[in-house]
Amino acid sequence: MSEVLLSAKNLTKRFGGLAAVDDVSLELRRNHIHAVIGPNGAGKSTLTNLLSGDLRPTSGSVMLAGRDITGWSPEKISVQGLGRSYQKTNIFLPFTVWENVRLASQSREPHAANWFRRAAKFEAINIRAEKAIELSGLKNRKKSIAGAISHGEQRQLEIAMTLATGPQVLLLDEPLAGMGAVEAERMVALLQKLKKDHAILLVEHDMDAVFTLADQLTVMVNGRVIASGTPTQIRADAGVQAAYLGEEASEALEETSA
Repeated sequence: MSEVLLSAKNLTKRFGGLAAVDDVSLELRRNHIHAVIGPNGAGKSTLTNLLSGDLRPTSGSVMLAGRDITGWSPEKISVQGLGRSYQKTNIFLPFTVWENVRLASQSREPHAANWFRRAAKFEAINIRAEKAIELSGLKNRKKSIAGAISHGEQRQLEIAMTLATGPQVLLLDEPLAGMGAVEAERMVALLQKLKKDHAILLVEHDMDAVFTLADQLTVMVNGRVIASGTPTQIRADAGVQAAYLGEEASEALEETSA
C-alpha cells in the first residue's frame, strides 16, 4: 500500500445544531486520487476546509505527514506540505503567469527577500516557479497576463501556484468547474500526471472525470459518509445511486463501465 500522507479521524464540524461534517474518517495516500462526491450541501467543501485549516473542527483529528495538525492555521499547514485550490479561482489577474507562480514560490523562502535585489536573481525561487509552470502545462503562456488567459488556463495557473509551494498533498475543490470539453480533458491529464508524486483529494461534480481519475471514492450526504470504496464498488452501490447519483446517472455509469 502507498504511504498515507494525510488522514482524518472522526472529523466533525457543527454550526449550532447543524452537523455540516459528521464523524468523517478518510486517508489520502501518495500516488492516489481520493474523490469526495455528493449533492450540494453534503459537506464536501466544509470537509476540505477542515483538512486545510480554514475551519477548526468541533471534534476529531487530522494528521499530515505523521504530525497532528488539528487546529493549526492554514499558513502553518501549508508550510508543512499541503496545498489547495478553491471553487473560485484565486490568482492575481493583472500579473503575468510567471509573476503569479514566482510569488507563490517566494512564499516558501525562510527569510524575507532583500528589497534591493531584483526578484529575478533569486535562483531557488525561480527554479521552483519554472518547474511548476512546466508541470502545469503553461510553459508557453508564462508571459501572458493572467486575466487574459482562458478559464481553464486560469485553473491550471492556480494549480501551478500551489505546486510552487512544494506540497505533498493537494486538496482540489472542483478544478473542472465551468470548463468545456477540451479544457476538461486537459485538466484530467494534468491531474493524472500530478498523482505520481502527490496524494490528491478531489472534490468534483463531473462524474466522467471522477470515475476516470479516482482510485478511491467517498460519498457524502448531509455531512455523513454513506459509502467509501473503489470506483467499481461505488458504481454498484444501490444506496449511492438512490441517495446521490440517481437513476439517470446510474445508467450513465453502467455505460461507462461496460
